[in-house]
Amino acid sequence: MPGQNIYFVSLGCPKNQVDTEVMLGQVQAAGHALCQAPEEADVIVVNTCAFIDQAKAESINTILEMAEHKKDRAQKLVVTGCLAQRYAEEIAHEIPEIDHILGSSDFPSIARAIAPGPRASAPGVGASAPGVGARAPGGAARRGKGRGKALPVIQVSDTPAYIYDHEAPRVRIGARHSAYVKIAEGCDRPCSFCIIPKLRGPQRSRSIDDIAAEVARLGAEGVKEVTLIAQDLTRYGWDLDGRPTLAALLRRLAGTPGIHWIRLHYTFPSAFTDELIDVIASEPTIASYVDVPLQHIDDGMLKLMRRGHSARVTYELVERLRARIPGVVLRSPFIAGHPGETDEAFAALKHFLAEVELDRVGVFPYSIEPGTVAAMLPNRVPPEVADARVAELLALQAEISQRKLARLVGQELEVLVEGVSEETDLLLEGRYYGQAPGIDGVVYLADGTAPPGAIVRARVTQAAEHDLAATLEL
Repeated sequence: MPGQNIYFVSLGCPKNQVDTEVMLGQVQAAGHALCQAPEEADVIVVNTCAFIDQAKAESINTILEMAEHKKDRAQKLVVTGCLAQRYAEEIAHEIPEIDHILGSSDFPSIARAIAPGPRASAPGVGASAPGVGARAPGGAARRGKGRGKALPVIQVSDTPAYIYDHEAPRVRIGARHSAYVKIAEGCDRPCSFCIIPKLRGPQRSRSIDDIAAEVARLGAEGVKEVTLIAQDLTRYGWDLDGRPTLAALLRRLAGTPGIHWIRLHYTFPSAFTDELIDVIASEPTIASYVDVPLQHIDDGMLKLMRRGHSARVTYELVERLRARIPGVVLRSPFIAGHPGETDEAFAALKHFLAEVELDRVGVFPYSIEPGTVAAMLPNRVPPEVADARVAELLALQAEISQRKLARLVGQELEVLVEGVSEETDLLLEGRYYGQAPGIDGVVYLADGTAPPGAIVRARVTQAAEHDLAATLEL
């Protein structure tokens, strides 16, 4: 049977991107071809996100957009990821153009889902999401009836359990010199505002040997930068025999041939050990860049958010990191407008950002997530107030960021070249160790040329709120 043309849309976070890359590998291994436009596709796959309202809306709109292509050529539309995990029954009824729904850890069945032919269930593969619809007998995937039409096949495990390994086929997307490696999946923390444990299941870590094998292969393929990702990196290994630590993993990975930078996303503040700090400080390959989701600073808010630590822990962590890791760049996301956030609590957060001057900051308005503890809390903050607080904090951070970046003017930096700038073909674009891919600013490079993936030395000439300009003429 000839292979089909498959078109993928990947939405959401880097963890979702890794899942998409694994699906791409499985599809390709099954003899299908990957195409670059939905107009060329026999099957369209949408890997969705459902972390916040904006992400849900983007996922729904994308599914609807892709459903239009079934009118012309595409024969199947498959939806997977977090939205599928959480709202399988709803989207099955509301968007009957969908043929197959796979949960957040059921995507290894992608090759079966895209197989030619009518919609047909796959016994024993999955079940409907708890709280969304009735469970199929025996946990089997099933097809229902709605609006007089056959509904999509739904394969959604009650408790997500899959985590890929280094032997899983994978087709990376994006820059060839930079890659994400998921070292664990799921989360066990009880944060009040977060739905991730229900979408992704309990924490499950990969072994050090398995991760090391993947990173070694990436280095051999020309990857220069590896970003380690998980919902909670600092809890890595707690679920494995012998409880290997993140620090031990980093020691193992630090000498991998070909790998120039290893980044850490995301490290929980209360689990940051001295051993981990020492590894970051002593291993040149481990980028002196720490992404630590602080979320708030007011003790009352931290308790409501069920973060498990106090403001004192946060202040001490920042002090420890800066004292022991030369040139460390600190990044953190924060939430404004969480239920119970008073004017005083917000003022404490604003004071913290002004006082501590983190290098990179993201601020997001609180988003109600049904099924979370925060969704049931009183003392809601009006959305317009939350949005105003976000804008106020971002404006403050923009001033801090530009002031801190201005200190780099005149200095020489090591820069990983991304390629020709999207702003103008007269400049190259790259990043120094303090800029993570996709979320931070860039370095615009003038007065020279270098291929994507090259490591170059450049002198900083200008600084903006998030970006730097530099010359290759030293």
